[in-house]
Amino acid sequence: MRIVDPRSFTGETAWQALDIANMDGVTVRLHWTDQPYRWHVNDGQEVFVVLAGTVQMHHRSGETESVRRMGPGDICHCAVGDEHRAVPEGPAHILVIEREGSV
Repeated sequence: MRIVDPRSFTGETAWQALDIANMDGVTVRLHWTDQPYRWHVNDGQEVFVVLAGTVQMHHRSGETESVRRMGPGDICHCAVGDEHRAVPEGPAHILVIEREGSV
């Protein structure tokens, strides 16, 4: 058994990840960041859980862009084809569950 304290993980670069598990091709990773991620579309589903900090989750649908402010405990599910990006408001710890090798 392994216990992970997300507060003890701080990356040297934005979006650095600590691999927690790989279950049949699905990865569970702890990310630390203090910088925005680029706009992207995942080739599989993604679950994004804010553990610490505040993150603005940006989503595009056609010409429309929406932003949702997320705090600790908030969960975002991105379906295949959802264009999105995460913009932290200062340092944040985020748990990401997605297909192995997804962007």
